[in-house]
Amino acid sequence: MLRLCLHALLLGLLALAVGRALAGSAPGAGRVVAAAVLLAAVYAAGVRAPAVHASPRAGAWWLAALGAAWTALLVVSPDGLWIAFPLYFLQLHLLPLRWGVPAVALTACAAIGGFLAHSGAVTPGAFLGPVLGAAVAVATVLGYQALYRESERRRKLIEELITTRAELAAAERGAGVLAERERLAREIHDTLAQGLSSIQLLLRAAERALAEDRTPAPGPGTGAGTGAGTGAGTGAGGAGAGSAAALAHIARAREAAQENLAEARRFVRALTPPDLEHGSLAAALERLCTGAPGPRVRFSLSGTPAELPTPYEVALLRIAQSALANVVRHARAERAEITLTFMDSSVTLDIVDDGRGFDPRPPETREAARITAADGGFGLPAMRSRAESLGGTFTVESAPGQGTAVAVTLPLPVEAPR
Repeated sequence: MLRLCLHALLLGLLALAVGRALAGSAPGAGRVVAAAVLLAAVYAAGVRAPAVHASPRAGAWWLAALGAAWTALLVVSPDGLWIAFPLYFLQLHLLPLRWGVPAVALTACAAIGGFLAHSGAVTPGAFLGPVLGAAVAVATVLGYQALYRESERRRKLIEELITTRAELAAAERGAGVLAERERLAREIHDTLAQGLSSIQLLLRAAERALAEDRTPAPGPGTGAGTGAGTGAGTGAGGAGAGSAAALAHIARAREAAQENLAEARRFVRALTPPDLEHGSLAAALERLCTGAPGPRVRFSLSGTPAELPTPYEVALLRIAQSALANVVRHARAERAEITLTFMDSSVTLDIVDDGRGFDPRPPETREAARITAADGGFGLPAMRSRAESLGGTFTVESAPGQGTAVAVTLPLPVEAPR
């Protein structure tokens, strides 16, 4: 738009000079028209030449030719003085600032000299017009360049912001993927892995029961008939007891397999744990204690139960499952107890056993490292991560030969109904 305005200004001033020369019927009107046509031709050639805009050297040569044509017009017509104004802008646009300002000053001096030569009188207007025009042109170009630099700076800043936002979005997606992987790892560890471990233990117990069932018990009779009858009866009774125990273990293994199948379907459907779909957290914990293989596990509830958000119930149930699985697999305990305590501003879950214990100080303790490795390296860190993700605390108290106590405390949210 600025270039179009500059073209229009130059052509308009040339037309004015030619029109005044022809209207006055002066003897030199033909020279004015010829000089104006020459100036217009040089200007048009430079505008259409790509090298003028691409090379500062070519631009300087074009400005020199344009200045020579303008000087010829200025010699034959005083109206050529006004062509100096568009020349100011061309010089400042095409030349570096250190050369553009001297060129503008030289053009202003030429305009002043041409006006004085034609008028023959020295007046303030002869100096003020070209000097003020040069000052306005320099200020305008400098202001435009400052605005252009600021616009470029903002454009680069916007590009950097867009790039940073894209990188941040990619980082957030990566963090979300990692968080989802960690969540799924915790879910699988606390549900499917523990359930499969329970099935394995139950099936081993069934194998032992069947092995005992296949070993015949000797009869205590003294005679052949009596001994045969008594031994057969005892063997049959032993066989019946072993088969019944094996069937009981297999039935519990089937129940565990069904529960794991339900958990796997929940992963696909992104639903809450099946144990929490049709009951409270306390009921789910009590069922967990009842169905745990190995040590006797007792559940107790303390305080007034409050309705908890689903993430709280899921976290507490998963922590209880993982801790109880550690008791079954590693502690060699005879008794364990799970206690759920509701307080005014928090809820606490305690899992205590009388097993062999370990030294919980990481990572120097070999026993803790051994148990963590046997557990797949994910049990205690996963429980701690679950608790801390909800703003809670997770503590483990244990010592070799003195059992283990795991405590989780979650602050009740303000919005949670009491």
